[in-house]
Amino acid sequence: MKYKQIKTKKIYEEVAEALLESIKSGELEPGDKLDSVQALADSFQVSRSAVREALSALKAMGMVEMKQGEGTYVKRFEPEQISIPLSAALLMKKKDVAELLEVRKILEIGAVSSAAQKRTEGDLGRMQEALEDMKLADGNGELGEKADLAFHLALAGASQNDLLKGLMNHVSSLLIETMRETRKIWLFSKNTTVKRLYEEHEANYQAVKEKDGQKAEQAMHNHLTNVENVLASYFEETKQADEPAI
Repeated sequence: MKYKQIKTKKIYEEVAEALLESIKSGELEPGDKLDSVQALADSFQVSRSAVREALSALKAMGMVEMKQGEGTYVKRFEPEQISIPLSAALLMKKKDVAELLEVRKILEIGAVSSAAQKRTEGDLGRMQEALEDMKLADGNGELGEKADLAFHLALAGASQNDLLKGLMNHVSSLLIETMRETRKIWLFSKNTTVKRLYEEHEANYQAVKEKDGQKAEQAMHNHLTNVENVLASYFEETKQADEPAI
């Protein structure tokens, strides 16, 4: 008989699980401030880097938020967020981000093709509104991130496929963080501009509007491939292959 290999958990995974359990049990409630990184490290008898990675995982799940100069707080969350496997939220390193983007590409290329065939005028309106917000947000990273996410979720909604929308929502907490970091890279990379990012989203919108599934697939493929290439260059230049990506 063959048995499944037992893998030893990393220290930061155990820290993340302990904190998540405290949130699930109500010991830590929405709005509560967590102890400092140093205090948590002392309590768990682990390094500060392990605590930071654990907090990054919880942030990716949407369970905590980090306020500059203030600390880390438990966020208000929907019950279904608890069902997102913690292991999924630990996708932080170069290889894992690449795999997450691959999953995103598979989902979104399928979604945009379906959206091109099934979109309604209401769907187009939501996509166009997100595009306008993206244009107006030039220079405002926070608004730009929200518009970027709104556009991609509007595309998923236009597929009229509840299962596909559910899958997109299931990975949304990870997707939000990836898109936020990706947008920052696009904004500050010498090889790309906000204008190019907007134009790639607009190309997706036009293809869906024209109900051209093949053109939509190609536009989305080009867009996400460019994002992957920028990320790859970013990791190469900063040599942070083993550091958290969010």
